[in-house]
Amino acid sequence: MPSRPDRRPHDVGTRALLDLIANSYPGDRLRLGDVLAGLGNRSFGMMLFIATLPAFIPIPGLAGAVSGPLVMLVGLQLLVGLRRPWLPRALAERGPQRQSLVRFRDRLAPWLDRLERLVRPRAEAVLDLRVASCFTGLLLVLLGLLLSLPIPFTNFLFGALLLLFALALLERDGWLMLVAWGAGIVGIGVFGVLSGSLAGAASRWIDLAI
Repeated sequence: MPSRPDRRPHDVGTRALLDLIANSYPGDRLRLGDVLAGLGNRSFGMMLFIATLPAFIPIPGLAGAVSGPLVMLVGLQLLVGLRRPWLPRALAERGPQRQSLVRFRDRLAPWLDRLERLVRPRAEAVLDLRVASCFTGLLLVLLGLLLSLPIPFTNFLFGALLLLFALALLERDGWLMLVAWGAGIVGIGVFGVLSGSLAGAASRWIDLAI
């Protein structure tokens, strides 16, 4: 069994939470099931945060193949009203390399330090109301679908948008979630609806389902 962090995960900010996760589990690879255990109502935020990591790795096709479906999985679970993430066993036993998480944490550290002076638990109804959670889930499904498409030069953009959603869920900040909603709607409108990419992708998914 992995050792548990000394401090409760819901008592610390995002930067400290990433430090606890990076330093509190054995092995080179972090198991997603272990990472999410005990996070309570912050678990969707951490799952989304980890799902977004591949979007920032400059390897062609990686964001679409990995991040896109994982983001859609988070969105679908919020859309149907799950209170805690569900993971298939094969996914629960996988996860990011410890060094990948550490490098990403270090890269984000200056921004997280600034954000944590501004964000805090507030307007939590935006996160917890059923209709609000469904809307968040819908936006994540659409953004994950767009991320999975080969739209040039958009991986980092969609990754940044998704980090806003992840931080809002992690920090329990409803006002930040409202900002994420606005940014997400603009991104979906510009890159999805106006370009026709979203309609084409939705059509392909429907054809596959049928």
